[in-house]
Amino acid sequence: MISLEDVEDMSALTRAEIEALAEHDRISTFDAALMGDYMMHEHHGPQRVHEMICDDIRIALHKDDLKHARELFAVLRGFLAEHPEAARGMD
Repeated sequence: MISLEDVEDMSALTRAEIEALAEHDRISTFDAALMGDYMMHEHHGPQRVHEMICDDIRIALHKDDLKHARELFAVLRGFLAEHPEAARGMD
């Protein structure tokens, strides 16, 4: 049986990025790992992952949860460092 850790290890995303997607779509981390990996291989998929993490940051800021917003910003920086094609304006 494939475990969550197996799926996360096979994904194009880090665990923190997967958790951000799970938070954004309110789905399990297992489902988010599968969805995120699929998205990373789709046209404009990396840009969509970028947008989802940015949405989570905005939500945290609107809730005045600066700690969580900072955590998500760190996730976003790491994501963009690893996947520069995800930056807005890139095709």
